[in-house]
Amino acid sequence: MNPATTIARPKPSTRTRAARPPMYKVILLNDDFTPREFVVLVLKAIFRMHESVAHRVMLTAHQKGACVIAVYTRDVAETKAKEATEMGKAKGYPLVFTTEKEE
Repeated sequence: MNPATTIARPKPSTRTRAARPPMYKVILLNDDFTPREFVVLVLKAIFRMHESVAHRVMLTAHQKGACVIAVYTRDVAETKAKEATEMGKAKGYPLVFTTEKEE
């Protein structure tokens, strides 16, 4: 083969996809001291839930001991859980929201 007649083919480009960030669940833990109305208020304020949805979520946590509120990226989940917990502490309630990595 003559080097002058060799055709150089471009290498196929490989696309690298960014991996999806791990997701985290925000969990409401039940306690027997925080008023139900206040929990609904927090769910509406922090998690932007409609009144009926917030009430259903609050009752689920009350009956089962805990309830997944929403799933976000780590930073958003931790921020919302912290804001919601601090909202309860500001009123003197032991309201707790926590995060857990989604599997």
